[in-house]
Amino acid sequence: MTVVYEDNHIIIVNKAASEIVQGDKTGDTPLSQTVQQYLKERHQKPGNVFIGVVHRLDRPVSGLVLFAKTSKALTRLNELFQRGEIKKTYWAIVKNPPPQPEAELVHFLTRNEAKNRSYAHTAEVKGSKKAILHYRLLAQSENYYLLEIELKTGRHHQIRCQLAAIGCPIKGDLKYGFARSNPDASISLHARRIQFVHPVSKEWIEVKAPVPEETLWKSFRME
Repeated sequence: MTVVYEDNHIIIVNKAASEIVQGDKTGDTPLSQTVQQYLKERHQKPGNVFIGVVHRLDRPVSGLVLFAKTSKALTRLNELFQRGEIKKTYWAIVKNPPPQPEAELVHFLTRNEAKNRSYAHTAEVKGSKKAILHYRLLAQSENYYLLEIELKTGRHHQIRCQLAAIGCPIKGDLKYGFARSNPDASISLHARRIQFVHPVSKEWIEVKAPVPEETLWKSFRME
């Protein structure tokens, strides 16, 4: 991980694709614990250091993760997320061109907990949740296309599932129909930008994460 923003109340890090945000059955050290240890050492704090998990990124996804350093910030950030006032922008590399250069996608997603997978439906079905995102084509290389995605809702595997539903599975995402995995088990989805009003200072915060150090990402020259 790399710290890209920090103040007294929040910290934003750029997550590597292999890191998990919170502990799970693998027993691997979660990003929350790594950030906690970083804060403890950097600020030489004795005892436990508070860290509040506000949102998550899937393990194979890279990019920005926002944490709260105080309980006040955690409460207010949770409220901002619930009201949809934290804007997150993602970049995704796909093999197939999207049907249109820019569009809003609306699906109804159902989730299979056992398979840890979501399914997209064009109409509402029992147990489904409405999912909305906006995408636009940013660039293309010889074999791939770079899409920018803005989430309007936050559903399980939403970007992965909705892009697959329009014939554009994300590079490396075997679960949603891409033919091959990436060598490092990542998928080519990156949480690129986060924008919100600071929960305490009320200042406008806008942070961008550099793309992964990989030839394909760099080939788009979008830094």
